[in-house]
Amino acid sequence: MPLDRIGPFEYRRFAPSPPPPLGAGRLEARRHAVLIAGGGPVGLATALGLGRWGIPSVVIEADDSVCEGSRAACISRRSLEILDRLGVARPFLDKGLAWTRGRSYYGTQEVFVLEMPCTPGDRFPPMINLEQYYMEQYLLEAIAGLNAATPGLVDVRWCSKVTGLESRPDGVSVRIENALGDYQAGADWLVACDGGQSFVRNALGLALEGVGYQGRYAIVDIELASDHPTERRAWFDPPWARGTTILMHRQPDDIWRIDYQLAAGEDAAQAMQPGQIRQFVQRHLDAIGEGHLSWQPVWTSVYRAGAMTLDSYRHGRVLFAGNAAHAMPIFGVRGLNSGFDDADNLAWKLAAVVRRRGGEALLDSYSHERVAAFHVNAASAMRSTEFMSPPNRGFELMREAALSLAARHKGIARLVNPRQTQAITYRDSPLSGSGDGGFTAGPEPGAPLLDMRVGPGTHLTGLLAAQGFTMLVFGDSPAAREVEAASGSATWPVLPAARVQLDARGPVAQAYGAADGTVYLVRPDGHVCGRWHAPRAHEVTGAIRRACASQEIPA
Repeated sequence: MPLDRIGPFEYRRFAPSPPPPLGAGRLEARRHAVLIAGGGPVGLATALGLGRWGIPSVVIEADDSVCEGSRAACISRRSLEILDRLGVARPFLDKGLAWTRGRSYYGTQEVFVLEMPCTPGDRFPPMINLEQYYMEQYLLEAIAGLNAATPGLVDVRWCSKVTGLESRPDGVSVRIENALGDYQAGADWLVACDGGQSFVRNALGLALEGVGYQGRYAIVDIELASDHPTERRAWFDPPWARGTTILMHRQPDDIWRIDYQLAAGEDAAQAMQPGQIRQFVQRHLDAIGEGHLSWQPVWTSVYRAGAMTLDSYRHGRVLFAGNAAHAMPIFGVRGLNSGFDDADNLAWKLAAVVRRRGGEALLDSYSHERVAAFHVNAASAMRSTEFMSPPNRGFELMREAALSLAARHKGIARLVNPRQTQAITYRDSPLSGSGDGGFTAGPEPGAPLLDMRVGPGTHLTGLLAAQGFTMLVFGDSPAAREVEAASGSATWPVLPAARVQLDARGPVAQAYGAADGTVYLVRPDGHVCGRWHAPRAHEVTGAIRRACASQEIPA
């Protein structure tokens, strides 16, 4: 049965959306700019991102509420920057639990401590824990705020499924079904955010390719009034559960997430029986000194690790994001965080295309950059997965050797590092230029902006233009002023650029390798697309045109 609540969180159930006004053949009278299949975090973030650019969308969601269970429970600093651009970071931070430390044990001995970089001046913590149902709820509340200002900007249609798809060179037509009827809807673009079992992906005859691991993990959320600090804990081969690995995370509302590996050949249905789960969890809590506390399970699931992707995230007028585009192992928390990066990369590009301020090659660049990011993420995730869940006896022997030596040898202990997710640099992005070189520091073209404090309560990532490019100008740059004036013109053919003035001799300038007159050009998603020590106006405007795909982009 559907859950009514988890802790203090109460589920609001939505009724099926009635068919809109229909024409002949039960075709929706209105053609949409963008349809989004799937109303999970990635679909909602994409709709919210488009809405911030004034682009209307329709979200088709099969369920009648936000998700059940913690699911994707860790949000990275990079994702918090993205959520801030969407105007929704504050509730995530207010409710989420920040953490910087992870502890790993071999048996009962601590063998590695992960310390994620964090300083008092940071705008966001390196990681927060927050259940996915809260994430979806906060995204929906932000969408409601957009709709209050611009009614109908984001139309979320609950209890509705996409059951048919026709893709044409000029748009898409989808069949939508719910308990109140079925109908056809048309759109210029379809964004598939409909998860690991994506109907859209299957309808186009596409499949994820990559590595699927045999190891399976049980996921159990429990309500437990423990005062243990918020940190990631991992136990390898503990005496109370020989042959398995256990992970434990604290979440808001006294909800604790426990992941543990099922034995090879173990029947998953049997292992997930309430009695079996209770026995395992109680034994674990007894072993870590918390067995005297009362607890109860609130959600369970089974997970199998895999690192797989489509070879392209654009297929004509259909674009893929999140788990519909790729699958990531849970280790290193790259799943949903990669999905938020997908939404952030895609929203501004699709908005530019819809507004006719960018060429369709922008959408090819979305696929190019995000597929490349998958392979970077997958390389780290696969190493973590092979350590957490060894695929064969050879890997088991290697892990046992590393764990047995880790407590005494710091170099070997690094092998236990869970390799947490990090922001990706698009080093071979077709949107980036080389600039004029000569930089000894600072983010290179394709890299995410290096966030720094620039004044009381002010950080660089909070100064990016809402709907365009940002020029970070150190000291005096006449070229930057020319570009800003030109991009403010009504005849400007691409997205505009706004100027942020910075001290040419302060700590930001030092970190960016900047001198008087240096200019960095930053994309709407916070990635650098050009930098110059002595720019000329035509170089910067040319870089903007290139980054909007308004000139031919080399393959």
